[in-house]
Amino acid sequence: MTRLNVNGRLVEVNADPDTPLLWAIRDHVGLTGTKYGCGIAACGACTVHIDGQPIRSCATLLSAVSETQKIVTIEGLSPDGNHPIQRAWRELDVPQCGFCQSGMIMAAAALLAEKPQPTDADIDEAMTNICRCGTYNRVRAGIHAAVRGRTSG
Repeated sequence: MTRLNVNGRLVEVNADPDTPLLWAIRDHVGLTGTKYGCGIAACGACTVHIDGQPIRSCATLLSAVSETQKIVTIEGLSPDGNHPIQRAWRELDVPQCGFCQSGMIMAAAALLAEKPQPTDADIDEAMTNICRCGTYNRVRAGIHAAVRGRTSG
């Protein structure tokens, strides 16, 4: 039995310690917003935050996470779906198919937490998630819109 702090709630997960965090979150905690894409930490669809840092949950073993670490999934990013990145994504129709977007949003939110005024170079460096639909220009525009929305409101 492993105890995790997911979205501010302590949960018990009865899974093998070698289980990827992704599957613990999806199958044992029941939060399915975090997506499986590649299983090798390349695509970023499974991005969650651990203590504010974006990590690829498909390659993070359950045994590597303790109950003192704060895990935030897309469901916990904003209780009402109104994080500045989420608002910008909606306003600009950033996703096309949407499959990768929860990971994109989590990576973008971590970027803004670290660099509230990111440059295009900062965005290029931080946003390593893969989007099969190729909405990268809209992702960049969404990040800049979130910054503008945050500074004008």
